[in-house]
This record gives sequence, structure tokens and C-alpha cells, in this order.
Amino acid sequence: MSIDLLIFLGLALVAVGAALGMLFSRNTVYAVLFLVLVMLVLAVLYLILGAPFLALAQVTVYTGAIMVLFLFAVMVLGPQKLAEGEGPISWQRPWAFGLTALFLVEVVYAFAARVGGLGKLTCATAAAGSPAAIGKVLFNQYLLPFEVTSVLLLVAAVGAVVLTRE
Repeated sequence: MSIDLLIFLGLALVAVGAALGMLFSRNTVYAVLFLVLVMLVLAVLYLILGAPFLALAQVTVYTGAIMVLFLFAVMVLGPQKLAEGEGPISWQRPWAFGLTALFLVEVVYAFAARVGGLGKLTCATAAAGSPAAIGKVLFNQYLLPFEVTSVLLLVAAVGAVVLTRE
């Protein structure tokens, strides 16, 4: 086993453990903090894959802005703990197990349907994650979806201002 594989497996264990901690936490503040840890581990995985721009965007946008906003909203609304008897609605659990089983069957089928296994996995070059490469792809191949998204965000911001005015 190489050192890279050991680092990846260690980070994967931390990410899965933090995700499980988020799911099973009874305190909402702890759940948000576990989610922050998952986002930070994802940023480190981006660094390992040779995409420093994506790692910086992960930390800045998701961990730095969105997760802090979630934590702020939780703290303003008041952290609540679930009572011992309080749990999901009776029909949610069977649906969750059924959909999970269906998803696992689909994943197993997708792997089994591939003739010859996974084949050779190729790694992107270091330049593929650079800001210049992302900009070229974004503004050449995906210009229309980028512009539509920017207009949609502008309309959402204006709508939020209009809705909060008296």
C-alpha cells in the first residue's frame, strides 16, 4: 500500500464518520459542525486530486459561507434536541429503507452490467483544475447555462429584497 492510498483511506474514514455523526446527532449544532468537517475533508481530497482551485472554492463557498449561514440560522432559531420518544413519522422509515435498497440494487446492477470491469481509470492533468482551464470551459462550452444561472441568481436577490420591504 502506498502512502497516498493510506492518506485517502484515512480521509475517507473521517468523512464517512463525520457524515454518520451528522446524521445521528441529536443536537442540531453538532450536526452542522459535523457537516463543516465533511466539507473540509472534501477540500483536502480536492487538493490530493490536484485541483487547488476547487479546494479553495470548497472552503470559501461551502464551508466558509453556506455552513456558517446554517450555523447562524440554527443558533438564531435555537438549538433543539430530539426527545427520546420523538422520531420520524411511521411511513418514513419503510420508504427510506425501500429507496435505499432500490438504490443499492441499481448500483450493483451498474457495476455488474459493465463488461470487463471498470477499465483503466485516467487521472486528469494538473492543469485541468486550474482557474484558467475552468474559465475556458465555463465561458466557452457552458456560456449559456452560466449566464442563465447568473440572471436567475440576480432575480432571486431582487425578489428577496422586494419581499422584505415594507
